[in-house]
Amino acid sequence: MSVPETDLWAGFDNEAAEDLTGPVWDEPVPLKARPALPAYPVDALPGWLADMVHGVAEETQTPADLAGCLALAVIATAAGGRVKVCVRGHWREPVNVYTAVALDPGNRKSAVFDLMVRPLLAAEKALIELSGPLRAEAETTQRLAKAAADKAAAKASNAAPEERDQLTAEAVSLAQTAEEISVPAVPQLVADDVTPENVGTLLDQQGGRIACLSAEGELFDIIAGRYTGKPNMGMFLKGHAGDMIRVNRQGREAQHIDAPAVTIGLAVQPEVLDALNRIDGADGRGLLARFLYSRPVSLVGRRNLTPDLLDEQVAATYAKHLGGLTLALADWTDPALLQLSPEADAVLLAFQKVTESRLGPDGPLAPVVKWASKRDGAVARIAGLLHLAAHPEDGWHKPIEAATMAAATELGNYFTAHALDVFSTMSADPAHDAALTVLAQLVSNHPQQFTKRELFRMLRRADFPAISDLDPVLTLLEEHGWIRQLPAPPRTGRGGRPPSPRYETHPRIARAA
Repeated sequence: MSVPETDLWAGFDNEAAEDLTGPVWDEPVPLKARPALPAYPVDALPGWLADMVHGVAEETQTPADLAGCLALAVIATAAGGRVKVCVRGHWREPVNVYTAVALDPGNRKSAVFDLMVRPLLAAEKALIELSGPLRAEAETTQRLAKAAADKAAAKASNAAPEERDQLTAEAVSLAQTAEEISVPAVPQLVADDVTPENVGTLLDQQGGRIACLSAEGELFDIIAGRYTGKPNMGMFLKGHAGDMIRVNRQGREAQHIDAPAVTIGLAVQPEVLDALNRIDGADGRGLLARFLYSRPVSLVGRRNLTPDLLDEQVAATYAKHLGGLTLALADWTDPALLQLSPEADAVLLAFQKVTESRLGPDGPLAPVVKWASKRDGAVARIAGLLHLAAHPEDGWHKPIEAATMAAATELGNYFTAHALDVFSTMSADPAHDAALTVLAQLVSNHPQQFTKRELFRMLRRADFPAISDLDPVLTLLEEHGWIRQLPAPPRTGRGGRPPSPRYETHPRIARAA
């Protein structure tokens, strides 16, 4: 649906309404359009990552926001659960992030995901191959140990009484040894269509980390209760914060994950994002506050049909650095701790002061206070990701510099503007954007009066498939004082279809034209 990006009535707010025919008009209540949102600051990314984002966005003719948000998610997949940022005192932030980009169908989201995620899947395949001999050895050792324990148990059960105690003790010892031998799971970095229960299993198997990367929004449906009939978000709440997970359920093996790290990178349709607030408990329990949101402007209808293709060297460098970072951190058990340089700490502290000053009841971040309360931590996480991307071979041996933290705050401001827009849309009247479209059409045609049927003919069928779709829009415009319904003419008594409702427009509509 086409919605203007600025206030239609700028310059008219202080003018008195004119009286044309009929009763005097009151001042209409402005319908504010979506503000123009900032573009993704690609240059805040390290060179090789920025080059990849620029190249992918150009070849696919998609907003750089999509590849840019996914760039953070893939670095977080490589480093999640293996790295933490030490901010101050005991404040430590893991580097896993949740990102959600809203784009309509037809925006080549799958193509962007393929280009950005493919090297990560190649690294996953390499990990599987590298772990093959270790898994084979563990499986063989476990099988032999179980066979020895079974043989000892059989021998003890058939032994003479004077030998049974000793043989039983030997069998028990062998059984304990066999039980202690574990076979490593096949390495997996990325999951797609996965339930919260399966996330817990994967975290348990994969050393406490897993990423959910998808060009669809099905994960939100699953969290909302697609399979269970009720919301199930606990695993994703703890998986973002790194809170301990202990699962003990009858019929299932116990799952103990001390510091889980879930990464999420999604591209969803805008209406999916708008509906998130309707997931029972999603706002109250803080799930919505954990996401970094992006609502870029689609390029559909103005795309370059002969774009520059992604440079092979850029793609190769991206694959090399991403794969190298993934393999380098794969076997870490205790997380690497990234320190802030004094200058970087000063940059973050200044950013924190700005956040705090805007969180008050009348502050600009008050409408998104839950999200904004996690803003500083998100910037620290982003700084850790940018630092690792800038130093993919040895970043864990170097402190985070001030320039990296400044770039992270630039991304933090970008995500703040988009979060304000997302949460505003969640709480807005569903007919609001449609009303803006109709109001823009009325300004373009500036009728003093119109019927509902005439208005329907002016509008695109893609925006309003049925004439009944205008009902909530006309009600909203009338409530805001932009139109008013005129009395229906007297019926002639001849039958037939009743006349279409007729409306009068506010004098401002004619003046704006």
